Amino acid sequence: QVRLVESGGGLVQAGGSLRLSCTTSERTFSTLAMGWFRQAPGKEREIVAAIDWSGGVTSYADSVKGRFTISRLNANTVHLQMNSLKPEDTAVYYCAADPTRPFIVTIDGYDYWGQGTQVTVSS
Repeated sequence: QVRLVESGGGLVQAGGSLRLSCTTSERTFSTLAMGWFRQAPGKEREIVAAIDWSGGVTSYADSVKGRFTISRLNANTVHLQMNSLKPEDTAVYYCAADPTRPFIVTIDGYDYWGQGTQVTVSS
């Protein structure tokens, strides 16, 4: 099983920034796709950003383009830099990974998920 360790959530004011981190503690997979998702209370889980195995290809939800940046430190570690945060960004953020494919942009494409970290943005 792929274990994902998340960190970086917290409470910030609108306009502030947070950086989320996710690391897989399992053996390295050369085709490990990773992504960030979020789920607000009563809402469906939605994709925020995805990154390919090399860090060279990224995808973002329209709502976060220009504000969030996903990046890879290495094959097993990904960051989500969140700038210009808005109250509507408030949600539990989940890291996801799949060791069998290089790039995934759909929720159902990921097999492994982190525990989630709460991000709360106040007005």
